[in-house]
Order: sequence, then C-alpha cells, then structure tokens
Amino acid sequence: MDAQPALTLPPPTAPAPRASRLAPESLHPSLWHAHQLGRSADHTLPSGFAQLDAQLPGGGWPRKVLTELLLPHPGIGEIRLLAHALAATQRAGRLVMLFDPPAAVSAPALLELGLDVNQLLVIQTHLQLRPGADRLWALEQALKSGHVGAVVAWLPPRLRAERLRRLQLAAHAHDGPAFMLREVAAQQNASAAPLRLALHPAGADQLALRVLKRRGPPLLAPVHLALPPVLSAAALRRAQAWDGTEEEARPLHAATFINLA
Repeated sequence: MDAQPALTLPPPTAPAPRASRLAPESLHPSLWHAHQLGRSADHTLPSGFAQLDAQLPGGGWPRKVLTELLLPHPGIGEIRLLAHALAATQRAGRLVMLFDPPAAVSAPALLELGLDVNQLLVIQTHLQLRPGADRLWALEQALKSGHVGAVVAWLPPRLRAERLRRLQLAAHAHDGPAFMLREVAAQQNASAAPLRLALHPAGADQLALRVLKRRGPPLLAPVHLALPPVLSAAALRRAQAWDGTEEEARPLHAATFINLA
C-alpha cells in the first residue's frame, strides 16, 4: 500500500483580543478601572504643579467637561492655581473668559502671573444684563460658542443640580478647561462635574486640595501646593519704591457683554 502524504497543518493564529483586555477608555471615554486613574481620550492641560497632575486623570486639567472648585471664600489662591493653564491657553492664541468675578480684576497682578490682558474677556452679568435675566444662559452660550479657550466662572450660591447638568452638557462642545468656582457647602450635594476639588488655605502662599470626585480611586490625603508668591521680587521692589505719584494698580474694566451664540 502506498504511503499517505503527511498532512500540513496551518500555523496557529493568535487569539482575537477579548474585550476584557482592551483599555476601558478605548471602549468609551467615561470608562476606567476602579483601581486606576481614568485616562481621558481628549488631551488634558498641565496644571503647572507636578504633584497635582499626578492625581488628575489624564495628568492635567480636563477639557470638554466641568472642573468644580469649592472655596471657603474667594481670594485664597484660586487664580494662582489656575494661572499656568490659563496662560498656556492664551499662548495657543485663544481667549480666557472670567465670568462674574467677585471683585475688580487687577491687570498688573494678572501680568505678574504671566497672563495677557489683551486676551482676557471679563463678563460681569450683574452690570450688563437686566434684572431677572438668566445669567447662566450667557455662560452656557460661551461654552457652546467655540470662541473661548478657557473659562473661569464664579457660580451663584445654592445652584440647582439641573442647572449644573446643563452647564456640563454645554461643556461637551468646549475644547478647553472650564472651571466652576462654588461655595464649600456645595460639596454636600451631588454634582454633574466629573472632577471636584475642595480648596483650603494652608499658610502663606500655600494651598491644600482635597479631591472629592475624580475618574479613579478616592484620594484620602490632601495635596499640598506651594503657590507663586502674591508679589514677585520685582513687583515688591516697585511697590516699596512707589511714591503715590502714579496710578500703579488700576483695575481691569469689565468687558461689554457679547452674545456669543
């Protein structure tokens, strides 16, 4: 009997990747492993503080979503915290909008932080909208417009949850960071913002941040940051030498309200 030819088997093929082996964010940007920080599909913006970036999903301030900052009162260093990201936005040729700041904005102080006041839009709705008008409507339109690179908004107290959800939906169209500043008591309420931080002063030019909500595991210990000093050495020398003959620190006037729809 003739010998039968040997059968040649095809080489084994690699098994198809299973869904469990895929990175969660490749399935949907809102998915992440519970024991790991989320990695957003969109680029983040570095905060300028390495120890903070290490605790933020994606390694920086997120884009296209709200970041909620809770403060005991304004003026504890929140602008110095955000200055690096705001200045980077301006260097990219995009506007920064300050929405309803609680006090007059000092142009010299912003210049010391590296901000360009020519690329700064200040909106004061209590001065520019009629009484009873929907002030947050203007903020929603700004987020949807695509004309603003970064937004810093001081929200009214006791804001209803559905209004914050509307702002979060509007932020999906905003290709930049959107910082919402609120009172500390708001942490008792649920929030649509994917990132929530509570800010507390921790000494001269020091800030302590507690991560209340992020895409990742809880962070029990606060993050301590050393902020840029209020006055640089050069600014301090100018202040000490000022004899009162010049108007050194004029406030930046609020911008005229513009419908950005």
